[in-house]
Amino acid sequence: MARFIYSCLLYLITPAVLLRMLWRSRKTSAYRKRWGERLGFSPRLTRQNPVIWVHAVSVGETIASASLIKALQRHYPDHYFLITTMTPSGSERVKAIHGNALAHSYIPYDLPCALSRFLNRTSPCIAIMIETELWPNTIAACNKRNIPVIVANARLSKYSAKGYSRFGWITRPMLQQLSIVACQHTDDGERFLNLGLQKEKLHITGNIKFDIQVSEETKRSAAELRTSWEKGFGKPAQIFIASSTHAGEEQLIIDAFIQLKHQHRDLLLVLVPRHPERFNTVFQQAYHNGLNTIRYSQHERVSFDTDIILGDTMGEMMKFFSASDIAFVGGSLIERGGHNVLEPAAVGLPILTGAYTFNFQDITSSLEKARGLIRVRNANDLIIEINKLLMDKHYQNNIGNNAKYFVENNQGALNRLLSVIIRQIATKTTASTVRTN
Repeated sequence: MARFIYSCLLYLITPAVLLRMLWRSRKTSAYRKRWGERLGFSPRLTRQNPVIWVHAVSVGETIASASLIKALQRHYPDHYFLITTMTPSGSERVKAIHGNALAHSYIPYDLPCALSRFLNRTSPCIAIMIETELWPNTIAACNKRNIPVIVANARLSKYSAKGYSRFGWITRPMLQQLSIVACQHTDDGERFLNLGLQKEKLHITGNIKFDIQVSEETKRSAAELRTSWEKGFGKPAQIFIASSTHAGEEQLIIDAFIQLKHQHRDLLLVLVPRHPERFNTVFQQAYHNGLNTIRYSQHERVSFDTDIILGDTMGEMMKFFSASDIAFVGGSLIERGGHNVLEPAAVGLPILTGAYTFNFQDITSSLEKARGLIRVRNANDLIIEINKLLMDKHYQNNIGNNAKYFVENNQGALNRLLSVIIRQIATKTTASTVRTN
C-alpha cells in the first residue's frame, strides 16, 4: 500500500517534472531530447551477453564510476555494460570517458510502467547504483525480477538520513530489498542500519573517488599542451586553473586574476565553467573585462598577450590539471557545495577552494588538515593565497605534495568494492543455475 500511494503521487507530478525539463531546455537544449528514455523507452539491448547495469546520477558519479566500470570490463569481458545517468552533463561525460564501449541511457522515472519497459528492453543481471540514489519502485522492480541491487560507494549524511527516517513506511522495505550497501565510511553504514538495513548486507569499502589513476597518455598530452602554451606565450608560464566554476564565481576569479597579473606577468588563467551551456557567457564576461581570451575548443593559439584560456570542452579536465601549477575548485565561493578536489590533488597541485564545500565536507576537511588545501572566502583571499604560492615555489610544491600523498594514502577502495561485486555476481550465477536445474 505504501508504494502504491507513492506511485500515485509520482504519476500525478510527472507532467510538472516534464514541464520543468522543458523550461530548463531554454538554456540547455539536451533537456528536451530523449524523453522516451525517461519513460522507459530505452534502446533495446539485443545482445546475448549478460548485462551489468551501472547507474551514475550525474558528472561526479560518472567520473567516480569510470575506474570501477573499466575494472569490471576487464574481469567480465563477455558481459555487456549499460550505464544510466539522470542529467545531460552526465550523459556527455559518459560519452567522453567510454565512447562506444558500452550502452548509455537516461534512467527512467521511478514509475512502475516506465521501469517495466526499461527492464524488458535491457534485462540486466545486476544493478549497481553509485553513491546514494535510492528509488523505491526501481529497487522493487529489480527485486521482483531477482536482479541484485548494490548501492556502491554509498554515503548518507545526517541530513539525508533524517529525511529518509520521516518516510520509514517506505524507506525500511526499500532498504530490505537491497542486496548490498557498500559504504564509504562507518558513520554512513550506521545510518543505513538505523534506517532498517540488515547488518549482513552492509560492507565498509571506502571511497572509490580516491582511486584515481593518471594515465601515461594524459601525462604526455598535458606536457605537450603546456609546451605549446609556453611556446606561444614566448616564456615559461605560471598556470592557474579555476575549474568547475559557477555564475557568481567567474567574476571574482577574473577580478583576482587582473590584480595578480600586475605583479606576475607570466601568469595564465585556465578557466573551466562547470556547465557547457555557460561557455559563451563566460567568454563574453572575460572579453568585457578587457582580457585577451582564447577558446580551447577552437584550437586558438596562445600568444604573448593571452590572458585566459577558456576550457570549453568535455572530458579533458585531468589534462588541464596536469598542465597547471595551482588549482581552484569551484562551486565553493557560492552556496553550491563545492566539487571534487581529488582530481587536482592526484596530480600534485596545491588546491584552493571556498567556504561552501558541504557536498564534499569530509574530503575537503581532511585534505585541509593534511595541508594540501587552502580555504578562501572571497576574491581578496584568493589574491593573497595565490600570490603566496606564486612567490614561493618551495611552499607551492609542499602543498601540492601533501595533496598527492593524501590521495595515495587513501586508495584501495576500488579493489574492496570490486571484490564485493564479484562475490555478488557469483552468488547470482550460482542461484540462477540451481533454479534452472
